[in-house]
Amino acid sequence: MFDVALFGSVFVTLFVIMDPPGIIPIFLALSSGRPVKVQRRMALQATAVAFGVIAVFGLLGQQILDYLHVSIPALMVAGGLLLLLVALDLLTGRAEEPTQTKDVNAALVPLGMPLLAGPGAIVSVILAVQRAEGPADHAAVWSAIVVLHIVLWLVMRYSLLIIRVIKDGGVVLVTRLSGMLLSAIAVQQIANGVTRFIQGGG
Repeated sequence: MFDVALFGSVFVTLFVIMDPPGIIPIFLALSSGRPVKVQRRMALQATAVAFGVIAVFGLLGQQILDYLHVSIPALMVAGGLLLLLVALDLLTGRAEEPTQTKDVNAALVPLGMPLLAGPGAIVSVILAVQRAEGPADHAAVWSAIVVLHIVLWLVMRYSLLIIRVIKDGGVVLVTRLSGMLLSAIAVQQIANGVTRFIQGGG
């Protein structure tokens, strides 16, 4: 039987960690100035990248980390540093150049990873898959992952309507606020990673 409780547990956990509503201002900041078609493609690309990363780590996550001798705290610090670099670009306005290269990069990094498929989501998926027993549990876990990514895509896809309302001036304001928010998230993630690294004895 399909485990509805497990489905709900995994979905809610990932929803809180990946925070679809919270990605809206950052997505708007990174996609502003692009044609609507490109913005929609960025939403789809970011979702696909996030799902791909989550799926790979869900299937092979622990083996990958063990093989590379990479700890979860190290993954958190690396993701935090990457987010901090993107936050600085948003704050200084350097992320606003609408070139094709930046369109692709923004969808892959930081939207796809590490914003959506960050260390928290990766660890949660690895643990959920490891705890699943039998085909029914695995079906519930992977269904939750798929449904959440559909929600992420819908949120980003239809958040583009906001740009039409707030216009260019509002987008600039959102970009700066997103930079501040993203820098805070990055610093917190780095601090958490360093703390866990120290507590784990390196």
